[in-house]
Amino acid sequence: MQIRLEDQSATERLAQLIADRCHAGDCIALSGGLGAGKSTFGRAFLRHLAYNPTMEVPSPSFALVQPYEIPGGMAYHYDLWRLDGPDALYELAWDEACEGLMLVEWPERAEDLLPADALHIHLLPGENEDARIVDLSGWPQERLEGLPA
Repeated sequence: MQIRLEDQSATERLAQLIADRCHAGDCIALSGGLGAGKSTFGRAFLRHLAYNPTMEVPSPSFALVQPYEIPGGMAYHYDLWRLDGPDALYELAWDEACEGLMLVEWPERAEDLLPADALHIHLLPGENEDARIVDLSGWPQERLEGLPA
């Protein structure tokens, strides 16, 4: 499924709509080049899950993982850009995180440890500086119903 987003607000709204469809055990694999909008998406996604629109959502770039308490459990935000190989994930509560809700930036670095049923979200540049093209794959179509076309 491909979605065109006109601006940052549309990216944030998509993140909220996807957050509404998530539950414990889900993994959102977020990819795209530097400046593609992964941080914008991640902040909106996690704030919506926490019902806190002003919650501070620091980049997990240096810590590699940032846990969040959300209603109904835990969410784990991973940034695997600096990961020293997929085996290092076991030192970052990966098994525990798989039982909660995971948002994973640079998911290709997890290799085969990424859950098979993850929702893959690939952000690409759009027609202007703020626009994005989003490719979604990995979830059944019925879980994606109601998202903007």
